[in-house]
Amino acid sequence: MVLRRSSTFALASAIAMTALFVPPLQQLPAWAAAPCEQPLPFGNPATELPKQLWPQERLNFTDAWQHTRGKGVKVAVIDSGVDTGHPQLRGHVKAFDVTKAGLEDCVGHGTLVAGIIGAQDLRGQGIPLIGVAPEAELISVKMAVRAQGNQPGWAAAGIRKAVDLGAKVINISSQSPDLPDLRRAVQYAQQRDVVIVSVAGNLTDQTKQTPQKAYPASYPGVISVGALTSDGKLAGFSNTLTPVSVTAPGQNVVSTWPRNSYKLDNGTSLAAPYIAGTAALIRSFNPNLNYMQVKQRIEQTADGAQVEGTGSGVVNPLRAVTSVSTGSTGRPPAAAGVQRVSIDQPPPEDRLGRNLALSFTAASLAAAAIVAAAAIAVPAARRRRNHPPT
Repeated sequence: MVLRRSSTFALASAIAMTALFVPPLQQLPAWAAAPCEQPLPFGNPATELPKQLWPQERLNFTDAWQHTRGKGVKVAVIDSGVDTGHPQLRGHVKAFDVTKAGLEDCVGHGTLVAGIIGAQDLRGQGIPLIGVAPEAELISVKMAVRAQGNQPGWAAAGIRKAVDLGAKVINISSQSPDLPDLRRAVQYAQQRDVVIVSVAGNLTDQTKQTPQKAYPASYPGVISVGALTSDGKLAGFSNTLTPVSVTAPGQNVVSTWPRNSYKLDNGTSLAAPYIAGTAALIRSFNPNLNYMQVKQRIEQTADGAQVEGTGSGVVNPLRAVTSVSTGSTGRPPAAAGVQRVSIDQPPPEDRLGRNLALSFTAASLAAAAIVAAAAIAVPAARRRRNHPPT
């Protein structure tokens, strides 16, 4: 059975047009959670997952596990919250909230991101999904209560909260203008040697968005991530105006979803957690590297840029972990300039693709295997013809 894909966003940091008061930072008890405004669509059970997930096949991040699985590194998911009871996340996520709305993930997006970074290895139970850094400590900082219309100060407050909680890597899927509070929060994190990974942003004709730089991804020192398709190309929705550091899988990505389920979705905000997970592996194996050295290592070891919007190329987790090159350690000043608020939206719903996306992915993997086999078989056949038996 094919996984269902909803037409929800890649993420909705969705910052309001006016500056609003930022609520005090605090953790709310679970019983104080307000009910979600809209019910989440149901995900799919683990039994419906395909046996092969193309992002894992493409990145081969398990090759780095002989060196580290991210142990000892705290990774913050600043998002819509996380379903901490999911079987692949249970016992590995500490949850906090800066919205005063409670800890529940009413959007589902934070749970998707958390699974890509740190889903526990349950392949022995027949579940193929694994997180990039399953031994990292995940911190969920809820900064969004709905798909749109969240307060602009929550993203900045979430960054500061994550830093104060000891996060050494932050994944934030917010797309906003260059807001002073956000810029200062990024500087606050970088002064404390925290790696920040963010999204280049999604643009679609369906939402009539005007291309513009996304923040915090456009700030110096932040790792900005574009989305890759299963055929190795830059996704059509990936924003090329935001300066991109590297790319990662962002189309037809399967991850954890609330209520013990799984979901297939698209977006640069699904590519970013592959980079955040890689940063956690690096910081675990090379704890003496500062945040800029981690960023440069990820960029310098990437697999070749293609076109505008791909940055240094596709992240290569094994090379990023084991490389001995660290680059410079300078920390450039923050960027300036105010942009109009835009909302990070997903690519338009593809009804045919919704039913066939995983089939196409499987076909691509099969075709690649046939080509590889032919590359070996044809030269062998030629050698037999040129050297007949005596």
